[in-house]
Amino acid sequence: MPRSFKLPDLGEGIHEGEVLSVLVAVGDTVKEGDPILEVETDKAAAEIPSPFTGTVAEIKVKPGDMVRVGDVLMTFSDTEGEKKQPPEEKEPPPEEEEMPGQVEEKVDEKKAKTPEGTKRDKETPVPASPATRRLARELGVDLRAVRPGGPGGRVTADDVRQFAEEGKKKGPHEAAGPPEEKPEAVPLEEKAPELPDFSQWGAVERVPVRSIRRATAKQMALAWSQIPHVYNQDMVDMSKLEAFRQKHKHEVEEKGGKLSITVFALKAAATALKENPRFNASMDLRSGEMVLKHYYHIGVAVNTKEGLVVPVIRDVDRKSILELSIELKDLVDRTRERKVKLAEMQGGTFTITNVGPMGGGYFAPIINFPEVAILGMGAAKMQPTVMEDDGGEYRIVPHLKMPVVVSIDHRILDGADALRFMTTLIESMEDPEEMFMTMT
Repeated sequence: MPRSFKLPDLGEGIHEGEVLSVLVAVGDTVKEGDPILEVETDKAAAEIPSPFTGTVAEIKVKPGDMVRVGDVLMTFSDTEGEKKQPPEEKEPPPEEEEMPGQVEEKVDEKKAKTPEGTKRDKETPVPASPATRRLARELGVDLRAVRPGGPGGRVTADDVRQFAEEGKKKGPHEAAGPPEEKPEAVPLEEKAPELPDFSQWGAVERVPVRSIRRATAKQMALAWSQIPHVYNQDMVDMSKLEAFRQKHKHEVEEKGGKLSITVFALKAAATALKENPRFNASMDLRSGEMVLKHYYHIGVAVNTKEGLVVPVIRDVDRKSILELSIELKDLVDRTRERKVKLAEMQGGTFTITNVGPMGGGYFAPIINFPEVAILGMGAAKMQPTVMEDDGGEYRIVPHLKMPVVVSIDHRILDGADALRFMTTLIESMEDPEEMFMTMT
């Protein structure tokens, strides 16, 4: 009996995703657990495994389609062994209707195995691994235009690189391959206000909001509409901590880590969260309860070419500065390479965003819903500071100062709570010895 495969619930409030690539063709036999689709959901690209062992009967989606949880993506026919088994009594019939914007792919098995030098059918998925597909996207290469060099007409990573190099030598006007199709735009909100016709005043261009920018737009709108924000800002004297960092950074680098300011902020934030447990919570409006979390998983906002992504460092309170230095560097590198997994972006209890490396100062970050607070850090700069010496005299000396701001959910937290949180954080960061003494 044919079975329908629907986009599964991926958790954390994720309701939709964009199909990046179809990894199988009609007629292919797959086993349970084999990757069949690559879908980008909530800022992460994830391979979707097959829930069945069987033969692909129909493919109802193509790259670029937006799909929602519950949408039928493809159907499978049973294998010979499974046909002998009695059908389940409550097995629902396969859904025949196509979703808007989707194209039903009916590919002859002979077409799927395209010989070298033959132009591929537009609807035929190109045989290639997920890594090769990712490389093609990064290099802007259309896999259908690449001459396959692998077994069975499979396109390899070397084929993609060679095609990209040949395109550079020929120049942009001589490069082979059909023009890339513009993806279809999908509404962010069904009841959004209507805009005026901007074209009446001049030339315009419409660009579909997809992938990371789409997820960010929806998440920020949700957070801003649900959370009443209040901000508290201050300055951290980084002079002692910076001296400590410079002293030990090469030792950490030799062990594969990076001793950044964010590493120390992670540890200081974990201490402040433990002393102020309502910062490590979420508000459940439906039940009228405050959910206090007894684990400390802190998200770190990472700026990528595609937009802002927030991977999560788990159990920050249980890890040393060295461990955090190594883990954070690895996580940031993989995030920028689009290799971070969806699970590594879930379960955060608090978020840190540091614009200091780009030279930013004070700013007001939006809380990462459903969290209740976020810490923003600016660039540390030398500033004149009034100091009192042992004789009671005041003098002005240069000190390294960093602006910090904490945004809080005023439904759960008050200004006094923000002050106490900030005091603990600043004391930990201004004195490395204090930080190590308060670690738990």
